[in-house]
Amino acid sequence: MLTLDLTNAPRWHDLAPGVRVQLRPLTTALMVATRSDPAVEAVPEEASDEERAVAFAKALARRAVLAWEGIGDADGKPIDPSPEAIDALLDVWPIFEAFQLTYVSKGLLLEQEKNASALSPNGPSAGASATAKPARKPARTARRG
Repeated sequence: MLTLDLTNAPRWHDLAPGVRVQLRPLTTALMVATRSDPAVEAVPEEASDEERAVAFAKALARRAVLAWEGIGDADGKPIDPSPEAIDALLDVWPIFEAFQLTYVSKGLLLEQEKNASALSPNGPSAGASATAKPARKPARTARRG
């Protein structure tokens, strides 16, 4: 069942120990705006899927991040989110992965479900159901002798 959050309130997401970001809800409007972001559209056609994923994640984060905690400058002083700081944050591999898993993948999983190719919740076949049925054996009649 799809559960709708009708409040559309921003939520905090933990990306690493001591690092969390407050993000806008992942809405259709946000995804559409990100897809048409100049940085995403500027990715060359020959770019790898990984390069495209990074460009998309950064563009999405620049739109979605409202606040954060546990992020500072080179001197350890807390800094506010800015486009440059958000890009630098996502250049940190574990942060990028956490952002992808806790935020981006939720929207993509719904997209996959819409296309009938969602991941199974617990292993490769947990959500699968059998489609083939065993052939019926012909009924035997008892011979009387």
